Amino acid sequence: MRKPAPTTTPQYKEVRGLTRGLEVLKALNRQAGGIASTTELARACALDRTTTKRLLETLRLQGFVRQGERDGQYYLTFEVRRLSEGFEDEAWVSQVASPLMQVSVRELVWPCDLSTAEAGFMVVRESTHRWSVLSQHRAMIGEKLPLLVTAAGRAYLAACDEVEREALLDLLRGRADNWGDLARDRAAVAEMLRDTQQRGYAYNDGEWIREADFAAIAWPVFAGTRLLAAVNMVFPKSAVSSHDLETRFVPALQRLAQSIGKASREWVER
Repeated sequence: MRKPAPTTTPQYKEVRGLTRGLEVLKALNRQAGGIASTTELARACALDRTTTKRLLETLRLQGFVRQGERDGQYYLTFEVRRLSEGFEDEAWVSQVASPLMQVSVRELVWPCDLSTAEAGFMVVRESTHRWSVLSQHRAMIGEKLPLLVTAAGRAYLAACDEVEREALLDLLRGRADNWGDLARDRAAVAEMLRDTQQRGYAYNDGEWIREADFAAIAWPVFAGTRLLAAVNMVFPKSAVSSHDLETRFVPALQRLAQSIGKASREWVER
């Protein structure tokens, strides 16, 4: 019996809806800060707006995107990072950052938070509050930290590239609240960024009204050239002298940020 001739015809038909959904996801990933409107994505994918909206809503239901502050705007969530570059966000936090942060409690004493940028805020992904005997906060994981008035937000903004920074600030400028007012004060934002960059680390002295009795310092966390997060140290404003801050805690927090970044890069590349 003759064997059938080899064929290159696919065994299964393409699932067009899945293909289009992936195209939308990739287009959103190419946008500054992973943020774009339905109209922008429809144009980028050569799709009609209704189809694009339906695909985005499907992705939203699956947890890959969330709706932004403006009508029709979407942004990527951490679920997408799990699919990209072999980088699993939850595994990175639990296997790399968390052990290093726990060890750092012996040196830093005061509690620290590791946070990543999401839709105009820093979201706490790991915290040493449960390990620090000096902690005056609990249940910090998942807490949203305002970008412009917290050390973590200032450290991230000052360290990210101009495209991402403007995307994050533009997202805030569209808000009709205090955070929007702050972001629209371009001179104040520029001064804050300049001060942070010149100092080398971020500092907040109770500017976040909700936490007016607390100060914080923060360093950005880089895995090679990739900005991952910011790590901060929080303390009552009157509890740490400026001398101790500069000579003891700032260098120690910098070492923690660098060790997390180095270990993260090695973990991703392994």
